[in-house]
Amino acid sequence: MAIQKLYAGAKLRELRTKLAHTQKEFAARLGVSLPYLNQMENNNRPVSTTVVLALASEFGLDVTELSSGDSERLVSDMREVLSDPVFEGDVLPLADVQLAASNAPGLARAFIKLHQSHRQTQERLAYLDEALGREDARPSPSPWEEVRDFFHYCDNYIDAVDRAAEYFARDTGSGQSLRDTTKAALSAAGITVAFDETDALRRYDPASGVLHVSARASHATQTFQMLLQVALVRQNDLLEATLDFARFNSPAARDIAKMGLANYFAGAALMPYGRFLEHAQSCRHDLEVLATQFGASIEQVAHRLSTLQRPGSKGIPFFFVRVDQAGTITKRHSATRLQFARFGGACPLWNVHSAFETPGRFLRQLAETPDGVRYISLARDISKPAGRFGAPVRRYAISLGCEVRHAPALVYADGMDTTRASAFEPIGISCRICERKHCHQRSVPPLERQLVVDPNLRDVLPYQVD
Repeated sequence: MAIQKLYAGAKLRELRTKLAHTQKEFAARLGVSLPYLNQMENNNRPVSTTVVLALASEFGLDVTELSSGDSERLVSDMREVLSDPVFEGDVLPLADVQLAASNAPGLARAFIKLHQSHRQTQERLAYLDEALGREDARPSPSPWEEVRDFFHYCDNYIDAVDRAAEYFARDTGSGQSLRDTTKAALSAAGITVAFDETDALRRYDPASGVLHVSARASHATQTFQMLLQVALVRQNDLLEATLDFARFNSPAARDIAKMGLANYFAGAALMPYGRFLEHAQSCRHDLEVLATQFGASIEQVAHRLSTLQRPGSKGIPFFFVRVDQAGTITKRHSATRLQFARFGGACPLWNVHSAFETPGRFLRQLAETPDGVRYISLARDISKPAGRFGAPVRRYAISLGCEVRHAPALVYADGMDTTRASAFEPIGISCRICERKHCHQRSVPPLERQLVVDPNLRDVLPYQVD
């Protein structure tokens, strides 16, 4: 097997800028010539083994950061943007897209934001009659999408918040549970916890200082909601500083992100990084075992596994996704090369959709994406009842997976033949950027392929992909 060369020009420039070094100073510390550094920063040469070792010894850099998924995320996002019919007839070769993502990531992100603005403008024009005369009729970024992208490009790992949550969890007294510690922390802040027969999971009344938590919710959900309130009252300065760094475009985006960070703190306190990683490795990432050990739900455990990307102490790079019954992605993150569609649903051949048909069971799947990368994927349905008769039940399906090379570290891979090529099912990201010619579930033609229509032939699809 050929060794893949490592091109990381953008990462080198980013590190040098952060250190406030000139190219000459940086080259000297790496032990290379100035022209050689210049060529590496411009991706004209791969990063050599000598440079990788120097980065680790001189700067303490976690060298896995050099091959992080930023470039691949950008490539995936740009290809999906370019599948918009507005670019019809202007198909860019994949090599050009990869070059833009690796050499000019800032420009690539700006291009994606520009397309988002275009889409939002088109949506507003569709409701022109309603929009006319309103002050907010001008195009503006979607706060929800802005926050989603913030977590997406942070690798779903926020170091300062994660470490603060881990420190809080360590503060548990002798014989005291995390739940008791959390109640004590709220009490010290002048907040009383009341468990009520209410449909709302959490409702805080600042005037009375009472935090109302649903008595119908599960034990794990109750603890999580109390921890979320701890984040809002005790870690407010940290959350606000993180939000200042993010520089959101609207107050709405900032408000949504703050709740996202508070949720992050709650999950990280419920499952502290070091201890959780250790237990995950020892039980080979058994979600049910981890849920029992940490008093969390299956979904909380799966999501937490996808955030274990602390430099110097990384877990397995997982992808995590949650979809509703319509196939719409409601949560998504990937530390792997597999990226999810930003617009629309997920590939229908993926086992996450089948999870609704087998409630309460884990479904396993070996899958291969069009780029030849193979994965092991785990899916399960998640029901969220309201706790009383007649209340609507929210149903989702979640999927957690990683590249198949990590299969020995997963209990779910036991008994699966990961060496047989035919065992891997072909999946994609979205039909427009999936180049498979013979997919029986294809909904729209692929962007970068020519179509052949034979009036004398009607196969599974009304056309053939050239």
